[in-house]
Amino acid sequence: METQEIAEKLVNYCKRADWTAAHDTLYAKDAISVEPFETPDYEKETKGMDAINKKGEKFNSSVEKYHQIDVSNPLVSGNSIAFTMTMDMSVKGKGRMKSPELCVYECKDGKIIAERFFM
Repeated sequence: METQEIAEKLVNYCKRADWTAAHDTLYAKDAISVEPFETPDYEKETKGMDAINKKGEKFNSSVEKYHQIDVSNPLVSGNSIAFTMTMDMSVKGKGRMKSPELCVYECKDGKIIAERFFM
């Protein structure tokens, strides 16, 4: 899969909050995920799809409702993808919040090998 095709599919998955389908179809098994900082709930860096899927399940279980997810059109340069995403969601024990972020991905051999989030 070419990087542009990965970008388009990834944006569509993100708009639907379908992280599992994105992981299953677009990611390499040894991908890494890097958060802006470590928290009590999430490590700064997560390695491998088993660990990334567990992190995703934990995140999904904390969200009571997605009110809106806005995702920009992707920018693609070589093997890199970037877009902005703002999730308006209700989180258990924290109420409603907006979470804007810059999402950056690196691709190799038709799969995402790294994701990095900036807030």
